[in-house]
Amino acid sequence: MCIIFFKFDPRPASKNAYRLILAANRDEFYNRPSKAADFWANNTEILSGLDLEYGKEGGSWLGITKRGKLAAITNYLEGRANPEAQGRGFLVSNYLADRDVDSQSYLRKVSAEGQLYNGFNLITAEFKAKEDIMCYYGNRGSPKPLHLKPAGIYGLSNSLLETPWRKLQRGKRLFTSVVGNQSLSCDGLVHELLAVLNDEEQNSPDPVQESQGQGGYSKSMLQALSAVCVRSPHYGTRTNTIILIDAAGNVTFTERTMLNCDTTQWSSNSFQFQLQE
Repeated sequence: MCIIFFKFDPRPASKNAYRLILAANRDEFYNRPSKAADFWANNTEILSGLDLEYGKEGGSWLGITKRGKLAAITNYLEGRANPEAQGRGFLVSNYLADRDVDSQSYLRKVSAEGQLYNGFNLITAEFKAKEDIMCYYGNRGSPKPLHLKPAGIYGLSNSLLETPWRKLQRGKRLFTSVVGNQSLSCDGLVHELLAVLNDEEQNSPDPVQESQGQGGYSKSMLQALSAVCVRSPHYGTRTNTIILIDAAGNVTFTERTMLNCDTTQWSSNSFQFQLQE
């Protein structure tokens, strides 16, 4: 499970504004092995965290390349998952690694194979000098990928894009308030967005969310999942990520990740680079 908020503004009016502001949580079992965000050893153009779970090694949940390709995925909350389904994390890694495929073409290909996977939502994007593009596809929704409109603020959790779960609505309000404060420095913006991502207030009862998870989750787990920042004994939010792309193509990628399966131990790292053509 995950949650993502983002503001997509390809041609911001101010040179101090951002083409993209993205804030995301990765929710996962605390003991699932993974690698913190870094540039890949075998492809130093790609920056992402990596799954190290047996059989899923090399998949990812969120990443960006120096050439401006970005991808992010969330699971779709459903009562019963197919244990034989293909690993969804490869949908992110494969897109980032393919220099030649564009966002829409990739999602059209994915949509033709959507039945091979458990439920997911996938965002793909390209940030280039001539044009910025963001697209969305969810394999439990429309069969056709969606081209996202610019100058929009979006929220995505574990249902289809913009599904009005209470946690999504609360988080989006907080996110919108932060990104609307143009007096914040880059560091200040990151700090405030991390506060949004670590909001532990539970937004239950939520009949819309609960009906979607019916049959697969206990009441207590659904309550835990109703918070932007999920906390339960063995599962919850273990990575916060902020990605900023400014008008000049400068990227700031900040990750805060849990250490040693311990919710009191965290490590933060930040990467800066300029997009290449």
